[in-house]
Amino acid sequence: MVLVILLLPISVSAGLVGILNNMFFGGSEKENLLSGKNIQNMALLVAVNTPLSQTSTTPTVEGSALVSNAGPLGTSELSSKPTSDQISIYVVREGDTLSQIAEMFNVTVNTIKWGNDLSSNTLKVGDTLVILPISGVKHVVVKGDTIASLAKKYKADESEILAYNNISKGDSLTLGVTVIVPDGEVLATPSTGSYVSAGSSSTKDYSGYYIRPVAGGKRSQGLHGHNAIDIAAPVGTSILASAGGEVIISRIGGWNGGYGNYIVIKHKNGTQTLYSHNSQNYVSVGDSVEQGEVIGTVGKSGKVTGAHLHFEIRGAKNPF
Repeated sequence: MVLVILLLPISVSAGLVGILNNMFFGGSEKENLLSGKNIQNMALLVAVNTPLSQTSTTPTVEGSALVSNAGPLGTSELSSKPTSDQISIYVVREGDTLSQIAEMFNVTVNTIKWGNDLSSNTLKVGDTLVILPISGVKHVVVKGDTIASLAKKYKADESEILAYNNISKGDSLTLGVTVIVPDGEVLATPSTGSYVSAGSSSTKDYSGYYIRPVAGGKRSQGLHGHNAIDIAAPVGTSILASAGGEVIISRIGGWNGGYGNYIVIKHKNGTQTLYSHNSQNYVSVGDSVEQGEVIGTVGKSGKVTGAHLHFEIRGAKNPF
């Protein structure tokens, strides 16, 4: 038997190999290619809540800022990027990275680290991450900027700026670097620049659907941030579920993006309510609660200057 070796172009050789495979082994080249998994047909990451569109980018302009459209000036939304004010939950899977998860939800890696008290990029399979839509100012560092000057300029907290951007106290800011100022405010409408929103305006009105989450107490701050109010009350005052629903977050311990101990309830009308700075949480994730049920007690955990309940309604007008 004489073995003849032909030097053929790669495309011809590939076709010849397929023919020989069929002749001697009865296999189908197409079947063999489809029988195994490859990077093209592997399952993609799937979020618990539908991730946001990522078809556009948010521009920045040096020396200007990006703020929530729900800011004190009532400025209009200039960013074309779709946003949501809903808090999302994501369970870490094998192979996940913080950057992948951040891209899925259209947030930064620091947003996830800041909201979950993560000190590194290491994730454990099965960990539950809270994805908080962050509002604030996006600032490009110019000559003379310091953390203290940014905090003063945007009426923000120095420690939050340091924590969110993973900057050590005393470090100098690098020119041209973008710094996020959580909950920062712009005191005058900028002539140039664009806005980044942590959420869409809550325009739906569900009159009579919610009850006041604290019996008594005094509203210490009007509508601000994520459609929120603050109700001052003594530590230990009962917190009531504003409407019936399912507990999707119950965090005890840690900074948690400034919320401290907090609870989030998902309601049947598609909205969410958030109760933060608690001293105690009486409910756990997965619990069903009735309207008016005691879910925790007022405290002063997280970013606070005194005992109060920070109460948000996400997805509808806050009637209180």
